[in-house]
Amino acid sequence: MSRNKKPDEDLPTQSPPGDGKLDPQIRDYVARSLQAHYESIVRAPVPDRFLTLLAELEEQEKKAGEGKDDERR
Repeated sequence: MSRNKKPDEDLPTQSPPGDGKLDPQIRDYVARSLQAHYESIVRAPVPDRFLTLLAELEEQEKKAGEGKDDERR
């Protein structure tokens, strides 16, 4: 989707036929919109709070793993 276009500019004005199938143009529009949204989420930086929580979880897992190794001996 182009940055200069409004989101609905590419959307066809015809409604889908009554057989329940989406018009191919509408299906393609929805697919492009979802892909663009997904890409923007994937490219977004991970918030610092999430990184901190992940580091804490990893540390807890290491400590728990060390405890299990001691029990096996």
